[in-house]
Amino acid sequence: MTKDHCIIFDMDGVIFDSERACLESWAEAASGYGITDIREVFDKCIGTNNNQTRQIVEDAYAPDFGKGFADKLLSESSRIFHARYDGGRLPVKKGVKELLEYLKAENIGCAVASSTRKAVVEAELRDAGLIGFFKQIVGGDAVKISKPDPEIYLIACRAMEVKPEYAFAIEDSYNGIRSAHAAGMRPIMVPDMIPADDEMRMLSETVCDDLLKVIEYLKTAD
Repeated sequence: MTKDHCIIFDMDGVIFDSERACLESWAEAASGYGITDIREVFDKCIGTNNNQTRQIVEDAYAPDFGKGFADKLLSESSRIFHARYDGGRLPVKKGVKELLEYLKAENIGCAVASSTRKAVVEAELRDAGLIGFFKQIVGGDAVKISKPDPEIYLIACRAMEVKPEYAFAIEDSYNGIRSAHAAGMRPIMVPDMIPADDEMRMLSETVCDDLLKVIEYLKTAD
């Protein structure tokens, strides 16, 4: 790997341990409606944008709770999440700081390409003291079609002025890996709540247990 390469990170589940935090918030909000099995629906929403998530939740629960229930549930879970984790309290994933420091020392440019809105991405990175490591941030509000479409990664590569074949994408979600692969990038999967399956192993250049393992991999990558 040389300075001609770049690393583009997903955020939720890669930089921050936010998917577990989000699941806990969903579960608490759902309990108020007597829902105890939110995990299956939640897993379907990993790697999607706000509109896709809202539709998945609506399809799952509107038959029992009425039209518009998704907005109620997601609004309440969002309130719980922000009350718990705003202001730098969102936990970072193992190896994040070590990986970012390694890339900085090697003069490898970094960016974020997240389905989350850019303003939220910037706020969470700033609160965690990490925003200075990233040259570019692309949020889900910059694209017409979310992951697994490659648009967001192609935008990020252009912003970094790096050809996709020289850009590594670090992802935890199936849709993220599909997006990076479709963009012609070099996907690295670091599974979070959902393990890699055969499709993910086929589409990924490698699968690493955590971000510390990513450092080891990048040290030997061409």
